[in-house]
Amino acid sequence: MSVETMDSHVTAEEGQLWTGGKSPFKSSYGKLMMWYFLVSDAFTFAGFLIAYGTLRFSMKTWPVPDFVFSSFPFLKGTHYPLLFVSLMTFILLASSFTMIRAVQEGKRENKKGVVKWMIYTIIGGAMFLGCQAWEWTTLIATEHMTVTSNPFGTYTADGVYLDDEHGHAYPAGTETETFKEGHSYLMHKVDGEFIQRRFQYTEGPEAGQIQRQDFG
Repeated sequence: MSVETMDSHVTAEEGQLWTGGKSPFKSSYGKLMMWYFLVSDAFTFAGFLIAYGTLRFSMKTWPVPDFVFSSFPFLKGTHYPLLFVSLMTFILLASSFTMIRAVQEGKRENKKGVVKWMIYTIIGGAMFLGCQAWEWTTLIATEHMTVTSNPFGTYTADGVYLDDEHGHAYPAGTETETFKEGHSYLMHKVDGEFIQRRFQYTEGPEAGQIQRQDFG
């Protein structure tokens, strides 16, 4: 078989790869599959967002992000709303930039440049994973959050505490702590049991009722 015959045979076979008629939007197979991936990914995240919205609006209260994500590594007892989250976002964006630079150096066939920017990318990725590990360890091991229990909650009106942080009732005549509507709380765990402090709303439709802190 001659070279011309073989080439024509290969060309004929390539022409038979698409048997569904005219290619949609005159796009290649790779581009079409990429659109399938993007659309399926969009549906996946849409499902997550819909589930989140349904759960969020079906709950009476919802933890305030500024309160839940207010801790910072090696700084105990401090309150830095979303500062650690902002740091992780910066690290993620920076590592994305270094990855782009590595690709650019690769197109220029600059091996040293690729290695340098890839090392920066790996360092950024390791830092981000370390931050994630610390955050989840804090939520699970220190703040005792699980898949089925959420110790964070939010008050729906102004009120006063009837118990201290250890769950003991305040003595008569003692000045008690107060809280405002929208304030969040975290139930602490002592000896394997959550301390659900008693409180009393002083405003709103539930004013005068004695309640206990509950899971969010």
